[in-house]
Amino acid sequence: MIGYAGLFASAFLAATLLPMGSEAVLVGLLLQGDHPLVLLLVVATVGNVAGSALNWVLGRFARKYEGRRWFPASPAQIAQAQAWYLRYGKFSLLLSWVPIIGDPITVVAGALRTPLVTFLVLVTLAKATRYGVLAWATFALM
Repeated sequence: MIGYAGLFASAFLAATLLPMGSEAVLVGLLLQGDHPLVLLLVVATVGNVAGSALNWVLGRFARKYEGRRWFPASPAQIAQAQAWYLRYGKFSLLLSWVPIIGDPITVVAGALRTPLVTFLVLVTLAKATRYGVLAWATFALM
């Protein structure tokens, strides 16, 4: 049984730049019916937001290594990501739940020094809404 710790871990890792997902774990636990819905949603959301916060920290402090050979993004990629974020602003963090683009948005938010409180509010809203919709869809299709 995976339980809350497994859900938290999968949600945390899914929010980092690692290619993982937490939806299957949440749906599995929802279908078991052994855990309160609200507690599952809180654990998944907190884990996912914590992973995104790690991305924010990495973005915030990785800038000093920019331009080094081993740095994972080219100057052109960094400029493109910054231009996109500056064009759409902090509310682009509401897309932090979207696969492929969500995690880089959270890194760029850190690199561009989006205030942590603003970051946490917007990312929490996005992630909690996603998990809520997933739970609703799970029960609606039963």
